[in-house]
Amino acid sequence: MSVGLAFSRTLVDEWRRAGITDAYLSPGSRSTPLAVALAERLDVHVILDERCAAFSALGTALASGRPSIVACTSGTAGTHFHAAVVEASQAGIPFIVCTADRPAELHDIAAAQTTDQRNLYGNAVRWFADPGAPDAATASTWRSLAARAVAEATGYRPGPVHLNLAFKEPFLDDDTTHGPPGRADGGPWHRTSGRPAPVEPPADVRAACAQAVRPLVISGHGAPACVTLDGVPVLSDHRGPLTGTVAHWDLLLRDPGFTASHTPDLVVRAGMPPASKALAQWLARLDAPQIVLAPGSRWTDPTRSATWMLTAPTNLTLTGEVGWADAWGSAAEMAGGAIDTVLAAHDEATEPGVARQLFATLAEGTTLVVSSSMPIRDLESFAAPRGDVRVLANRGVNGIDGVTSTALGVALTGAPTTLLIGDLALLHDQGALTGLAARAVDLHLVVVDNHGGGIFSFLPQAGLLDAARFEQLFGTPQAVDLEALLGVHGIDCVVVATATELDRALAAPRRRPGVRATVVRTDRCANTAVHDELAGAVAVALGS
Repeated sequence: MSVGLAFSRTLVDEWRRAGITDAYLSPGSRSTPLAVALAERLDVHVILDERCAAFSALGTALASGRPSIVACTSGTAGTHFHAAVVEASQAGIPFIVCTADRPAELHDIAAAQTTDQRNLYGNAVRWFADPGAPDAATASTWRSLAARAVAEATGYRPGPVHLNLAFKEPFLDDDTTHGPPGRADGGPWHRTSGRPAPVEPPADVRAACAQAVRPLVISGHGAPACVTLDGVPVLSDHRGPLTGTVAHWDLLLRDPGFTASHTPDLVVRAGMPPASKALAQWLARLDAPQIVLAPGSRWTDPTRSATWMLTAPTNLTLTGEVGWADAWGSAAEMAGGAIDTVLAAHDEATEPGVARQLFATLAEGTTLVVSSSMPIRDLESFAAPRGDVRVLANRGVNGIDGVTSTALGVALTGAPTTLLIGDLALLHDQGALTGLAARAVDLHLVVVDNHGGGIFSFLPQAGLLDAARFEQLFGTPQAVDLEALLGVHGIDCVVVATATELDRALAAPRRRPGVRATVVRTDRCANTAVHDELAGAVAVALGS
């Protein structure tokens, strides 16, 4: 008799004991035992497209800090999880991927919907297990398998785990068969020690921190909370800790006069690097020693300028000289005034204005999901920091795939959620729109529609190729009516083209709970010009 359902129920019971609440499922036959077991014990979200399901699971894990489960049938289905698995790996997001499989006797004989799924995601996963088709003789291992999957996904270096689970037919013939009992106290089968407490730094690091009078902290996503600051400016992306954050630092670092007069004598870089190219180039030029705090993560030194790479959480204390942090703060205030002056002179909606105005008007407690490409960069440059809004983004490998699905996964945690996304990223993830309006979520899609790939206009090839060739290869022009597309999916949509219309749309009360969209029409050529205008105005305000 098949024991696939008993096996699946045992796995799910262990995951429930470990605190997992959400599972994402793409329909299929081979995964039937697991699908039934998941639906019995967890909140199951059924999503047709496997890539969308995986990114939605990633979004829930990103927002909650708990692993999510994503499951699919055999064959090509699991290959569509790969992009989300890579993002989870690079970003350190706990994530359990379950691919159903044919049993061994159906492999290598051209059986339908069968391919080699072993080690499907290579070294992108923290752990891989292929336990074979379950039978009564292996029942004593089932709880250990499930508990270890959670432990591996949530360990010192969090990330995705892959379980390739073979099931024999009949899938539901074992309804009265039970798996082995769990721990009597209701806890998981295996318990782990958790993450280590912060340690004291090496002597040379302590000396460098004590001697610095103009230290500077760069804070990104995942920055450990073990740095004590007094009078120290912090350059944080909007996903990182915000204590002491300097606004508009990306624009400050683009000004040679400012950087020449505000050179630090020590830099501490904590968490994942922000998106800013200006920051990366500036860090690469600095002569000051640099401490990188990267506990449990991959090597986070894209500029290859780290003096110390501290891979354990480390207590650091930094004190700046009188006026050091104030100088950065004053410059940021001047930059903010220049930004407001320039944007006020534009009647049309601008992409910097969208990021600035949207972030300023979000309700307290909102989670903002920001797409890669221009939205995350515009947020860094133009949006004033605030500590009552949470910002999330897929910056592990910085792709524009799965962004809407990620926002859906965030919204399914119950958080009021807004997504700032470009037109190409929205079109790239159209599958996420299927059934979106019917889900019980509070989600606002703010779509910047410049009819193509706006970020490429800022790259050298924009000036080196003739206009037609650039548009063919990089502009990626699209003529999709986004209002009609969203309407087909039952999503209320407002289209705006001016700054006044944008203000009105962002301030408008909700017509009904659920999903809504605001499409902001902009022009790619005008966008590069307004970015240059803003950078020039900031330089003038700083006196350069």
